[in-house]
Amino acid sequence: MNKVVLVGRLTKDPEIKNTSSQVQFCNFTVAVDRRFKDQNGQRQADFINCVAWRQTASFISSYFHKGSKIGVVGSLQSRSFDDQNGQKRYVTEVVVDEAEFVESSASSTGRQGSAPAASSAPAPAAGSVAASAPTAPSTAIAPDLDDAAFDADGSLDLPFEF
Repeated sequence: MNKVVLVGRLTKDPEIKNTSSQVQFCNFTVAVDRRFKDQNGQRQADFINCVAWRQTASFISSYFHKGSKIGVVGSLQSRSFDDQNGQKRYVTEVVVDEAEFVESSASSTGRQGSAPAASSAPAPAAGSVAASAPTAPSTAIAPDLDDAAFDADGSLDLPFEF
C-alpha cells in the first residue's frame, strides 16, 4: 500500500501550470512539523514536495496561498529526469489525490480575501483531519453517549486521553 497523509503549511503560493498537452498541474511544498522538539526545545519541520493534477491542482491554486494550512492525501512517487547539463536527477514527491481545508478562512494567515468565506467552502468529509482537538464535549466524538457520560466539568469520563 502506498498512501501518504500530510497536514502542514504551504511554503509559497501555488501556481497552476499546464503540460505541453494542456493538462493542469501544480507543484508546491508543504512544511510539516515533526512530533518532537530538538535539544534546544525548537520544533523542526520537514519540507515535502507535492504535485497535484487537473481539478485538484485548480482547487489548490485557487483557495490556498503561502502559509495556508492544508491537508493532503496521496501517494509517494519517485521519478528521474535529465537536467539541462545532462545530469540524471531524482525526485521523490507526493502525488496529491485529495486536498482539504484544515483551518477556517478567518483563522488563516496571509492575504485577505484569498480563501473563500466559511459558508462557501466545501465542508470536510466525515473523519477528516481537524485543525485541533475539540475542547468541549461533542456528539461527533461519542454519538451514542448521553449527557450522563460527561463529568461535571463537561469532559468525557474515558479510560484514555485523546
